[in-house]
Amino acid sequence: MSTDRLLVLNEDEVRAALTYEELIPALRQAFMAYSAGLVQQPLRMVMRVTAETGWFALMPAVYQGVTGGGVMGAKLVTFFPGNASLAKHTHHAMIQLFRAETGEPLAVMDGRLITEMRTAATSAIAVDLLAAPQAKVLAILGSGVQARSHLRALAGIRDFREVRVWSRTADHAKKFAAEAGAMQAATVEEAVSRADVVLTLTSSVDPVLCGKWLERDAVVCAVGAVTPDRRELDDEAMRGCVIVESREAGEKEPGDILHSGATITAEIGELLNGATFDRGNRPVVFKSVGIAIEDLAAAKLVYEKLTSL
Repeated sequence: MSTDRLLVLNEDEVRAALTYEELIPALRQAFMAYSAGLVQQPLRMVMRVTAETGWFALMPAVYQGVTGGGVMGAKLVTFFPGNASLAKHTHHAMIQLFRAETGEPLAVMDGRLITEMRTAATSAIAVDLLAAPQAKVLAILGSGVQARSHLRALAGIRDFREVRVWSRTADHAKKFAAEAGAMQAATVEEAVSRADVVLTLTSSVDPVLCGKWLERDAVVCAVGAVTPDRRELDDEAMRGCVIVESREAGEKEPGDILHSGATITAEIGELLNGATFDRGNRPVVFKSVGIAIEDLAAAKLVYEKLTSL
């Protein structure tokens, strides 16, 4: 519903306005703007709710845009891993959007679906940029919400002839593999062997992917572990080129980088802006933590679909 200038949108209303076909190019532009210095964005602020149950985070940014119509805003997001056992989403969020030029409030919208879709769309951008055009084998480690959204987002990026699925919960992997028309792998090594693209979409505390299993030209999108106390990749997997959304966030937030001592090669926005790098003879890892500009760009897109900015 709308009240004067303020839109209030629930998840179903966001879903009706947001598509990967529009979101992926919008995020490409946002990453380019971020790496060009056109975005103001501090690190997310995270507070523990309790020692074990979950955390609550604030993610603000100002996005002036290239063609005007700038916005600023913030996502309030929670992560409660125990919700999985309650058949509830582990992530919930709300996004508040303001006009950058005047500070006027524009919208309040549910952010859970935006978080889901912008995460998958970001990986799709990375795969499109980093994976070989002839990439045919996809390995998905994980079987939850992100596994499904990544499969949808990648559908328009590469035509994978073979999709393999592994999950720590075999029944979940079996169900997802059946939905996706994929092969269920008994082990991680079986899933990633000779894979061109590997997606790690778990919330693991300890590494699940070993570098020795990867092809030398593989592209890994490491998505699931975004805090210092979690990691999905071992040290060997992190020895190749490491691409991130934000150097600042990559150097301070993800356990995959912090515990391995990996060096960041480039931001994805730098590469989209024309920078190059030497891949060497090692896999390339895109380490995604999710940054505020992704949420703001997606919320801006939803708002513009429903009203004139």
